[in-house]
Amino acid sequence: MSEGKKTRLITAGRDKKWTNGVVNPPVQRASTIVFDTVAEKNAAMLKRADKTLFYGRRGTNTHFAFQDAMVELEGGAGCALYPCGTAAISNAILSFIETGDHILMVDTCYEPTRDFCDSIMKKMGVETTYYDPMIGEGLRDLIKPNTKILFTESPGSVTMEVQDIPTLSRIAHENEIIVMLDNTWAAGVNFSPFDFGVDISIQAATKYIVGHSDVMLGTAVATEKYWPQLREQSYLMGQCVSPDDAYLGLRGIRTLDVRLSQHAENSLKVAKWLETRPEVDHVRHPALESCPGHEFFARDFTGGNGLFSFVLKESHPKATTELLDGMNHFSMGYSWGGFESLILANEPRSFNSLRTVANPNFSGTLIRVHIGLEDVDDLIADLDSGLERYNEAVKTTSK
Repeated sequence: MSEGKKTRLITAGRDKKWTNGVVNPPVQRASTIVFDTVAEKNAAMLKRADKTLFYGRRGTNTHFAFQDAMVELEGGAGCALYPCGTAAISNAILSFIETGDHILMVDTCYEPTRDFCDSIMKKMGVETTYYDPMIGEGLRDLIKPNTKILFTESPGSVTMEVQDIPTLSRIAHENEIIVMLDNTWAAGVNFSPFDFGVDISIQAATKYIVGHSDVMLGTAVATEKYWPQLREQSYLMGQCVSPDDAYLGLRGIRTLDVRLSQHAENSLKVAKWLETRPEVDHVRHPALESCPGHEFFARDFTGGNGLFSFVLKESHPKATTELLDGMNHFSMGYSWGGFESLILANEPRSFNSLRTVANPNFSGTLIRVHIGLEDVDDLIADLDSGLERYNEAVKTTSK
């Protein structure tokens, strides 16, 4: 009998071989695993890649439980763990790339992903071509004989474009190209990557999986075809995580559905309120038609979250500073996915360095918000006061 999403979130990773009969798998800290006999040691060595206690870097029962849970949520054949989302991205790429290869990277990727391609990959002799997130069938024109990886991120970082992943995956597979997806926004539960042709689904579990802004953690779940290589290459590059962090990731999964649902409800209410504001040009929330790729979101996703952006009609950096500096419930910080609300501003000129082929050419400031779990009316009141400060500052500077 198939289980619903909420049930899976509660039961995932709770096999008795990890829990020993208690509700939560104990935190098992270990570097050295000891054996009483040569036969035991040899047996563990033979099974060392298959959730068997062998050496601390291969994992303990705490890690195995979390890995099982991620596979149960996203699908795939296995899950590799990393100390942060950026490590998951870079090591997933490094596990499959060689000197002379070519990567197709979405132009709206997470900024550290771009930096990795422009520095480490370039130094290794790997070429990166950035493509428009809305390219669709036009992707065919960018494929080269040495194209090895198609990297996607949907919605896109900061500007929130939703990609047509099924179409892009189909084109990639016709050309024997590996499809990777940064699936952090959907938290692995609101978009089912392997149902849409993705080969490796990557998350900054730091965000919604953990959900409390207190752990750095990354995951990469792969299909049966690519799991052995991802697992072994990541191991050889020394990737491992603390069992305490794995435990907190597993604990976060238990409340993931209720948190995401409330984040989504709050954010949509705020987004619709922002649409009524005279200062706002448009709102980039995937659930709204004003967001590029909204039709793909409506077709492929089962829910939203708290992260979206809105664009002001004009750019007034000093006035934007007044807006940001006086917030009561929104803080400025380079992350999201926790219980708290966050806010950051991007002036139009900043996209000149962040984009190659998909510069949105805003004339106004883009403001990205993460809507937390506070009372949504308090958050709207906070934004209302901030926009009033913004308007007053615009009037003062224009005199």
